Amino acid sequence: MLDETAMRAELADHYDLTPSLSCAEELADVYAKMDRVISPPDWAIYAPYVKAILALKKQRNAVILAHNYMTPEIYHGIADVVGDSLQLAIKATEVEADVIVQCGVHFMAETSKILNPSKTVLIPDMDAGCSLAESITADGIAEMRAKYPGAPVVTYVNTTAEVKAASDICCTSSNAAQIVAAQDSDTVIMTPDQYLAQNVAKQVPNKRIVWWAGSCIVHEQYTAKDLRDYRAWNPGTRIIAHPECPPDVIAEADFSGSTSGIIDYVHRERPEKAMLVTECSMASNISDELPDVDFVGPCNMCPYMKKITLEKVLWSLHSMQGAVEVDPEIAARARVSVERMIDLSRRLVV
Repeated sequence: MLDETAMRAELADHYDLTPSLSCAEELADVYAKMDRVISPPDWAIYAPYVKAILALKKQRNAVILAHNYMTPEIYHGIADVVGDSLQLAIKATEVEADVIVQCGVHFMAETSKILNPSKTVLIPDMDAGCSLAESITADGIAEMRAKYPGAPVVTYVNTTAEVKAASDICCTSSNAAQIVAAQDSDTVIMTPDQYLAQNVAKQVPNKRIVWWAGSCIVHEQYTAKDLRDYRAWNPGTRIIAHPECPPDVIAEADFSGSTSGIIDYVHRERPEKAMLVTECSMASNISDELPDVDFVGPCNMCPYMKKITLEKVLWSLHSMQGAVEVDPEIAARARVSVERMIDLSRRLVV
C-alpha cells in the first residue's frame, strides 16, 4: 500500500506544490477547458501539480492515457489521450513514448503492458482495482467452456490478463454487439458482465448468448424506477445510459452507449437537459465543451477510479514506482485476444 505521508514529504522536497494564483494564471489556457466545473480556488490548488507533471512528462518521455471516468483536472489538465477502453487500447499500440502512465484502473494498465511489453507502464495507485474484473478468474472461463462446449468466449476488457489469456477474443461496451455478431458459433459465451451480455442479446437476437453473473458496482446501482421517477420530476430530460446498466434501465433510457458513444451522442444531439446514467465524472469532463447542455440528475461514483489523483500521478512519474508487470506467457495469450478485438473492430469500421 502506498505510504502517502512519505510520498507527500518526498514530493515537497522536490516541487513547489503550494497553491498558487500565479501558477493558475500561467496555465489559464488549460483551466479554460474545465472552468465550469472547477472553481478558481481549486484550480490554484491543482495548477502546481499540473505544471510539475507536464514538465516531468517531457523529462521521462512519458505519455498519459486517461479514461473518461477520470476527474476533470486529470482528464483536461494532464492527459495526452482520453477515451473509453477501446480507444485507450488502440492508442496503447501506437504510442512512441518510453513510459505510459495509465490513469484508470489496474486492468487498463495491464492491457497497455500486454500491448507494449517493452515499455514501462505505470499506474499511480496499485489499489485502483475493479469489482467487475475481480468477479471472474480463468477457472470461471473453464467452467463456462465446460458448460457450453465449442462456444467461443468473448470477454470484456474489464478483466485481468489471466482471464483475457483464457478467452478467445475481447470486447468493449462500444463494440460488444459487433464482436458477438461476428462469431461463427450460434452460442456465444460472454464474461464477466451479465448486464452487458443481456443488452447485447437484444441487439443480436440470432445468437444464443450465455453469460457469467458479474456486474459493475457503479452501473448496477441504477434502477428503472429511478429513471421513471426522475423523468416524472424533471420532464424533458434526455436520459443516456451505459450498457453495463441492467436491461430494464436501458429500456427506460433514450440512448445507450459506451462512454465514447455517450459523448458522441450528447455532442450530436445537444439536448437541453441530459442525465448521464454512468460514472459521475463523465458529465464534468464534457460540460465545458457543451455550455448549452444542462447536465442534471444523480450519478454514482467509482471508488476505484477516484484513487487516481494528480498527487499520485506526480509521484509515479517522480519515483517511477507502480510499474505493472504481466507474466510473459500469460501476456502472449492475452495479447492474442486483445489484438483480435482491435483488428476485428478496425475491419468492422471500414
